[in-house]
Amino acid sequence: MHSFLMKAMRSAWMLRQLALRPRAAVGVVGAPFSRGQPRGGVEGGPDLIRAAGLLDRLNQQGCEVKDYGNVAFEDVVVDEPIGRVKCVRAVGGANQRLSEVVQAVKRDGRTSVMLGGDHSLAIGSVHGHAAAVGGVAVVWVDAHADVNTPLSSHTGNLHGQPMSFLLHELQHEIPVLPNFSWIKPCVWAKDLVYVGLRDLDPAEHYILKLLGVKVFSMTDVDHLGVARVMEETCEYLCARVKKPIHLSYDIDAIDPSVAPATGTPVVGGLTYREGVYIAEQLSQTGLLSAVDLVEVNPLRGQTEKEVQATVGTAVDLLLACFGRLRSGNHPPGFRLPESPGGGLMASPTAPTV
Repeated sequence: MHSFLMKAMRSAWMLRQLALRPRAAVGVVGAPFSRGQPRGGVEGGPDLIRAAGLLDRLNQQGCEVKDYGNVAFEDVVVDEPIGRVKCVRAVGGANQRLSEVVQAVKRDGRTSVMLGGDHSLAIGSVHGHAAAVGGVAVVWVDAHADVNTPLSSHTGNLHGQPMSFLLHELQHEIPVLPNFSWIKPCVWAKDLVYVGLRDLDPAEHYILKLLGVKVFSMTDVDHLGVARVMEETCEYLCARVKKPIHLSYDIDAIDPSVAPATGTPVVGGLTYREGVYIAEQLSQTGLLSAVDLVEVNPLRGQTEKEVQATVGTAVDLLLACFGRLRSGNHPPGFRLPESPGGGLMASPTAPTV
Protein backbone atom coordinates (compact mmCIF):
# COMPACT_ATOMS: atom_id res chain seq x y z
CA MET A 1 0.00 0.00 0.00
CA HIS A 2 2.85 2.37 0.87
CA SER A 3 4.38 1.81 -2.59
CA PHE A 4 1.02 2.46 -4.26
CA LEU A 5 0.57 5.74 -2.34
CA MET A 6 4.08 6.88 -3.19
CA LYS A 7 3.52 6.24 -6.90
CA ALA A 8 0.16 8.05 -6.78
CA MET A 9 1.75 11.04 -5.06
CA ARG A 10 4.58 11.09 -7.60
CA SER A 11 2.08 11.02 -10.49
CA ALA A 12 0.10 13.87 -8.93
CA TRP A 13 3.30 15.90 -8.48
CA MET A 14 4.29 15.37 -12.12
CA LEU A 15 0.86 16.53 -13.28
CA ARG A 16 1.17 19.69 -11.18
CA GLN A 17 4.61 20.35 -12.64
CA LEU A 18 3.25 19.98 -16.16
CA ALA A 19 0.44 22.40 -15.32
CA LEU A 20 2.91 24.99 -14.02
CA ARG A 21 5.45 24.56 -16.84
CA PRO A 22 5.72 27.65 -19.06
CA ARG A 23 4.86 27.45 -22.73
CA ALA A 24 7.70 25.69 -24.54
CA ALA A 25 9.64 27.77 -27.05
CA VAL A 26 10.75 25.53 -29.92
CA GLY A 27 13.13 26.27 -32.78
CA VAL A 28 12.90 23.93 -35.77
CA VAL A 29 15.94 23.57 -38.05
CA GLY A 30 15.87 21.53 -41.24
CA ALA A 31 19.12 19.83 -42.26
CA PRO A 32 18.59 18.31 -45.74
CA PHE A 33 21.92 16.50 -45.94
CA SER A 34 22.80 12.98 -47.04
CA ARG A 35 26.57 12.82 -47.58
CA GLY A 36 27.28 11.00 -44.32
CA GLN A 37 25.99 7.80 -45.94
CA PRO A 38 25.58 6.47 -49.50
CA ARG A 39 21.78 6.35 -49.92
CA GLY A 40 20.06 9.30 -51.53
CA GLY A 41 16.67 10.49 -50.33
CA VAL A 42 17.32 11.20 -46.66
CA GLU A 43 17.75 14.88 -47.53
CA GLY A 44 13.98 14.91 -48.14
CA GLY A 45 13.19 14.08 -44.51
CA PRO A 46 12.91 17.61 -43.06
CA ASP A 47 10.32 18.89 -45.54
CA LEU A 48 8.27 15.70 -45.31
CA ILE A 49 8.12 15.94 -41.52
CA ARG A 50 7.03 19.57 -41.76
CA ALA A 51 4.45 18.69 -44.42
CA ALA A 52 2.95 16.11 -42.05
CA GLY A 53 1.88 18.98 -39.79
CA LEU A 54 4.62 19.07 -37.17
CA LEU A 55 4.64 22.85 -36.67
CA ASP A 56 0.85 23.24 -36.46
CA ARG A 57 0.53 20.32 -34.09
CA LEU A 58 3.25 21.69 -31.81
CA ASN A 59 1.41 25.01 -31.74
CA GLN A 60 -1.87 23.26 -30.98
CA GLN A 61 -0.39 21.57 -27.93
CA GLY A 62 0.79 24.88 -26.49
CA CYS A 63 4.28 25.36 -27.90
CA GLU A 64 5.53 28.63 -29.35
CA VAL A 65 7.29 27.56 -32.53
CA LYS A 66 9.75 29.32 -34.82
CA ASP A 67 10.85 27.62 -38.03
CA TYR A 68 14.41 28.58 -38.89
CA GLY A 69 14.05 26.97 -42.31
CA ASN A 70 16.51 24.59 -43.93
CA VAL A 71 20.24 25.09 -43.50
CA ALA A 72 21.93 25.91 -46.80
CA PHE A 73 24.88 23.55 -47.19
CA GLU A 74 27.78 24.09 -49.55
CA ASP A 75 27.87 21.71 -52.50
CA VAL A 76 31.32 20.13 -52.25
CA VAL A 77 32.03 18.73 -55.71
CA VAL A 78 35.56 17.34 -55.20
CA ASP A 79 35.56 15.25 -52.04
CA GLU A 80 37.93 12.31 -52.40
CA PRO A 81 38.06 9.82 -49.50
CA ILE A 82 40.66 10.25 -46.78
CA GLY A 83 41.78 6.67 -46.24
CA ARG A 84 38.46 4.81 -45.92
CA VAL A 85 36.51 7.86 -44.74
CA LYS A 86 34.08 9.20 -47.34
CA CYS A 87 32.80 12.71 -48.04
CA VAL A 88 34.94 14.21 -45.28
CA ARG A 89 34.92 17.79 -46.57
CA ALA A 90 31.17 17.87 -47.16
CA VAL A 91 30.33 16.38 -43.76
CA GLY A 92 32.78 18.60 -41.88
CA GLY A 93 31.58 21.77 -43.55
CA ALA A 94 27.90 20.92 -43.17
CA ASN A 95 28.26 20.23 -39.47
CA GLN A 96 30.14 23.46 -38.85
CA ARG A 97 27.29 25.36 -40.46
CA LEU A 98 24.68 23.39 -38.51
CA SER A 99 26.51 24.04 -35.24
CA GLU A 100 26.28 27.78 -35.88
CA VAL A 101 22.54 27.59 -36.55
CA VAL A 102 21.84 25.47 -33.45
CA GLN A 103 23.82 27.96 -31.37
CA ALA A 104 21.60 30.74 -32.71
CA VAL A 105 18.46 28.77 -31.79
CA LYS A 106 19.74 28.27 -28.25
CA ARG A 107 20.71 31.95 -27.92
CA ASP A 108 17.10 32.73 -28.76
CA GLY A 109 16.09 30.72 -25.70
CA ARG A 110 14.47 27.86 -27.61
CA THR A 111 14.66 24.09 -27.53
CA SER A 112 16.41 23.14 -30.76
CA VAL A 113 14.74 20.54 -32.99
CA MET A 114 17.00 19.39 -35.82
CA LEU A 115 15.26 17.49 -38.60
CA GLY A 116 17.69 15.34 -40.61
CA GLY A 117 19.17 14.32 -42.87
CA ASP A 118 21.55 11.55 -41.88
CA HIS A 119 22.96 10.97 -38.40
CA SER A 120 26.38 12.46 -39.17
CA LEU A 121 24.57 15.76 -38.51
CA ALA A 122 24.58 15.03 -34.78
CA ILE A 123 28.18 16.24 -34.77
CA GLY A 124 27.08 19.79 -35.48
CA SER A 125 23.82 19.62 -33.56
CA VAL A 126 25.37 18.38 -30.29
CA HIS A 127 28.42 20.64 -30.71
CA GLY A 128 26.22 23.72 -31.26
CA HIS A 129 24.05 22.84 -28.28
CA ALA A 130 27.05 22.39 -25.97
CA ALA A 131 28.76 25.53 -27.28
CA ALA A 132 25.65 27.54 -26.37
CA VAL A 133 24.78 26.08 -22.95
CA GLY A 134 27.93 24.40 -21.64
CA GLY A 135 28.07 20.71 -20.75
CA VAL A 136 25.24 18.50 -21.98
CA ALA A 137 24.04 14.96 -21.41
CA VAL A 138 23.18 12.92 -24.50
CA VAL A 139 20.53 10.23 -24.88
CA TRP A 140 21.22 8.38 -28.14
CA VAL A 141 18.22 6.31 -29.28
CA ASP A 142 19.33 4.20 -32.20
CA ALA A 143 19.78 0.69 -33.53
CA HIS A 144 23.47 1.60 -33.95
CA ALA A 145 26.03 3.10 -31.58
CA ASP A 146 27.56 5.40 -34.25
CA VAL A 147 30.79 5.53 -32.25
CA ASN A 148 33.25 4.06 -34.74
CA THR A 149 36.32 6.21 -35.20
CA PRO A 150 37.52 7.13 -38.70
CA LEU A 151 40.18 4.45 -38.26
CA SER A 152 37.90 1.67 -36.95
CA SER A 153 35.04 2.11 -39.41
CA HIS A 154 34.82 -0.61 -42.07
CA THR A 155 32.46 1.36 -44.33
CA GLY A 156 33.95 4.84 -43.99
CA ASN A 157 30.45 6.32 -43.77
CA LEU A 158 30.47 9.21 -41.31
CA HIS A 159 26.88 8.66 -40.15
CA GLY A 160 28.32 5.70 -38.23
CA GLN A 161 30.96 7.85 -36.48
CA PRO A 162 29.47 11.05 -34.98
CA MET A 163 29.82 10.12 -31.30
CA SER A 164 33.54 9.46 -31.70
CA PHE A 165 34.07 13.12 -32.66
CA LEU A 166 32.00 14.35 -29.70
CA LEU A 167 33.48 12.28 -26.85
CA HIS A 168 36.35 13.79 -24.85
CA GLU A 169 37.77 10.32 -24.16
CA LEU A 170 38.22 9.56 -27.87
CA GLN A 171 39.87 12.84 -28.83
CA HIS A 172 43.26 11.19 -29.39
CA GLU A 173 41.75 8.47 -31.60
CA ILE A 174 40.59 10.96 -34.23
CA PRO A 175 43.00 11.71 -37.10
CA VAL A 176 43.34 15.16 -38.65
CA LEU A 177 40.65 15.53 -41.33
CA PRO A 178 39.84 18.38 -43.76
CA ASN A 179 37.03 20.69 -42.53
CA PHE A 180 37.07 19.12 -39.04
CA SER A 181 39.57 21.38 -37.28
CA TRP A 182 36.68 23.39 -35.75
CA ILE A 183 35.19 20.45 -33.87
CA LYS A 184 36.08 20.14 -30.19
CA PRO A 185 34.85 17.23 -28.03
CA CYS A 186 31.98 18.31 -25.80
CA VAL A 187 30.49 15.17 -24.19
CA TRP A 188 31.91 12.96 -21.42
CA ALA A 189 31.26 9.24 -21.54
CA LYS A 190 29.57 9.39 -18.13
CA ASP A 191 26.97 11.78 -19.60
CA LEU A 192 25.99 9.48 -22.49
CA VAL A 193 23.17 6.91 -22.46
CA TYR A 194 22.25 4.61 -25.34
CA VAL A 195 18.79 3.08 -25.75
CA GLY A 196 17.73 0.53 -28.36
CA LEU A 197 21.10 -0.78 -29.61
CA ARG A 198 21.03 -4.04 -31.55
CA ASP A 199 23.65 -3.76 -34.32
CA LEU A 200 27.17 -2.95 -33.12
CA ASP A 201 30.53 -3.41 -34.78
CA PRO A 202 33.22 -5.09 -32.65
CA ALA A 203 35.15 -1.83 -32.32
CA GLU A 204 32.03 -0.02 -31.11
CA HIS A 205 31.31 -2.72 -28.52
CA TYR A 206 34.90 -2.47 -27.33
CA ILE A 207 34.76 1.34 -27.07
CA LEU A 208 31.53 1.35 -25.07
CA LYS A 209 32.85 -1.27 -22.64
CA LEU A 210 36.22 0.48 -22.33
CA LEU A 211 34.62 3.84 -21.52
CA GLY A 212 31.93 2.42 -19.25
CA VAL A 213 29.10 4.01 -21.22
CA LYS A 214 25.57 3.40 -19.94
CA VAL A 215 23.89 1.17 -22.54
CA PHE A 216 20.41 -0.28 -22.75
CA SER A 217 20.40 -2.65 -25.71
CA MET A 218 17.22 -4.19 -27.05
CA THR A 219 18.05 -7.21 -24.90
CA ASP A 220 17.88 -4.91 -21.87
CA VAL A 221 14.62 -3.38 -23.07
CA ASP A 222 13.17 -6.87 -23.44
CA HIS A 223 14.45 -7.96 -20.03
CA LEU A 224 13.69 -4.86 -17.97
CA GLY A 225 10.82 -3.29 -19.88
CA VAL A 226 10.94 0.23 -21.27
CA ALA A 227 9.52 1.78 -18.08
CA ARG A 228 12.41 0.45 -15.99
CA VAL A 229 14.92 1.43 -18.68
CA MET A 230 13.70 5.03 -18.67
CA GLU A 231 13.47 5.16 -14.89
CA GLU A 232 17.12 4.10 -14.68
CA THR A 233 18.10 6.47 -17.50
CA CYS A 234 16.51 9.49 -15.85
CA GLU A 235 17.92 8.59 -12.43
CA TYR A 236 21.39 8.12 -13.94
CA LEU A 237 21.31 11.50 -15.70
CA CYS A 238 19.88 13.37 -12.72
CA ALA A 239 21.96 11.74 -9.97
CA ARG A 240 24.83 14.22 -10.43
CA VAL A 241 24.67 17.73 -11.89
CA LYS A 242 21.47 18.01 -13.90
CA LYS A 243 22.84 18.90 -17.32
CA PRO A 244 20.63 19.91 -20.26
CA ILE A 245 19.64 16.78 -22.19
CA HIS A 246 20.27 16.37 -25.90
CA LEU A 247 18.09 13.62 -27.38
CA SER A 248 19.45 12.26 -30.65
CA TYR A 249 16.77 10.00 -32.11
CA ASP A 250 17.45 7.88 -35.19
CA ILE A 251 14.18 6.65 -36.66
CA ASP A 252 15.81 3.24 -37.23
CA ALA A 253 15.64 2.70 -33.46
CA ILE A 254 11.98 1.90 -34.15
CA ASP A 255 11.31 -1.53 -35.61
CA PRO A 256 11.10 -1.47 -39.43
CA SER A 257 7.61 -2.99 -39.24
CA VAL A 258 6.59 0.44 -37.85
CA ALA A 259 9.09 2.81 -39.51
CA PRO A 260 10.46 1.10 -42.64
CA ALA A 261 11.49 4.16 -44.69
CA THR A 262 15.05 4.49 -43.42
CA GLY A 263 18.48 3.66 -44.77
CA THR A 264 19.76 1.01 -42.34
CA PRO A 265 16.76 -0.81 -40.84
CA VAL A 266 17.40 -3.57 -38.29
CA VAL A 267 14.68 -5.99 -37.21
CA GLY A 268 13.85 -6.40 -33.53
CA GLY A 269 13.61 -2.72 -32.66
CA LEU A 270 11.48 -0.58 -30.40
CA THR A 271 7.73 -0.75 -30.80
CA TYR A 272 5.81 2.44 -31.50
CA ARG A 273 4.67 2.49 -27.89
CA GLU A 274 8.18 2.01 -26.50
CA GLY A 275 9.58 4.68 -28.80
CA VAL A 276 6.99 7.27 -27.79
CA TYR A 277 7.34 6.38 -24.10
CA ILE A 278 11.06 7.22 -24.23
CA ALA A 279 10.26 10.70 -25.55
CA GLU A 280 7.46 11.21 -23.03
CA GLN A 281 9.70 10.37 -20.09
CA LEU A 282 12.55 12.62 -21.22
CA SER A 283 10.06 15.46 -21.69
CA GLN A 284 8.88 15.08 -18.11
CA THR A 285 12.40 15.57 -16.72
CA GLY A 286 12.16 19.25 -17.65
CA LEU A 287 15.76 19.04 -18.86
CA LEU A 288 15.22 18.34 -22.57
CA SER A 289 17.06 21.13 -24.36
CA ALA A 290 17.68 19.84 -27.91
CA VAL A 291 16.34 17.05 -30.12
CA ASP A 292 17.56 15.45 -33.35
CA LEU A 293 15.20 13.37 -35.46
CA VAL A 294 17.18 11.81 -38.30
CA GLU A 295 17.36 9.17 -41.04
CA VAL A 296 13.80 9.41 -42.38
CA ASN A 297 14.36 8.46 -46.03
CA PRO A 298 11.28 8.51 -48.29
CA LEU A 299 13.12 6.73 -51.10
CA ARG A 300 13.63 3.66 -48.89
CA GLY A 301 9.92 3.03 -48.40
CA GLN A 302 8.48 0.40 -50.70
CA THR A 303 5.08 2.08 -50.82
CA GLU A 304 3.60 5.47 -50.00
CA LYS A 305 1.97 3.86 -46.97
CA GLU A 306 5.39 2.86 -45.62
CA VAL A 307 6.69 6.40 -46.12
CA GLN A 308 3.69 7.95 -44.37
CA ALA A 309 3.95 5.48 -41.49
CA THR A 310 7.59 6.42 -40.96
CA VAL A 311 6.98 10.16 -41.19
CA GLY A 312 3.94 9.90 -38.92
CA THR A 313 5.99 8.06 -36.31
CA ALA A 314 8.67 10.75 -36.49
CA VAL A 315 6.07 13.47 -35.87
CA ASP A 316 4.58 11.58 -32.93
CA LEU A 317 8.02 11.14 -31.35
CA LEU A 318 8.64 14.87 -31.58
CA LEU A 319 5.22 15.77 -30.19
CA ALA A 320 5.91 13.51 -27.21
CA CYS A 321 9.16 15.41 -26.61
CA PHE A 322 7.10 18.53 -25.97
CA GLY A 323 4.45 17.24 -23.64
CA ARG A 324 1.95 15.33 -25.74
CA LEU A 325 0.58 12.50 -23.59
CA ARG A 326 -1.36 9.53 -24.84
CA SER A 327 -3.67 9.95 -21.84
CA GLY A 328 -4.76 13.25 -23.43
CA ASN A 329 -3.86 16.93 -23.23
CA HIS A 330 -5.50 20.32 -23.32
CA PRO A 331 -3.70 23.67 -23.45
CA PRO A 332 -3.34 26.00 -20.46
CA GLY A 333 -6.40 28.21 -20.05
CA PHE A 334 -8.71 25.85 -21.93
CA ARG A 335 -12.39 26.32 -21.07
CA LEU A 336 -15.57 24.64 -22.25
CA PRO A 337 -18.19 26.93 -23.84
CA GLU A 338 -20.29 28.40 -21.06
CA SER A 339 -23.96 27.63 -20.77
CA PRO A 340 -26.23 30.63 -20.22
CA GLY A 341 -26.24 29.92 -16.49
CA GLY A 342 -22.51 29.30 -16.20
CA GLY A 343 -21.52 26.18 -14.30
CA LEU A 344 -18.74 24.26 -12.64
CA MET A 345 -17.08 23.34 -15.95
CA ALA A 346 -16.25 27.01 -16.51
CA SER A 347 -14.59 27.32 -13.11
CA PRO A 348 -11.18 29.08 -13.17
CA THR A 349 -9.88 26.28 -10.94
CA ALA A 350 -10.33 23.67 -13.66
CA PRO A 351 -7.12 21.69 -14.29
CA THR A 352 -4.86 22.72 -17.20
CA VAL A 353 -3.10 19.46 -18.09
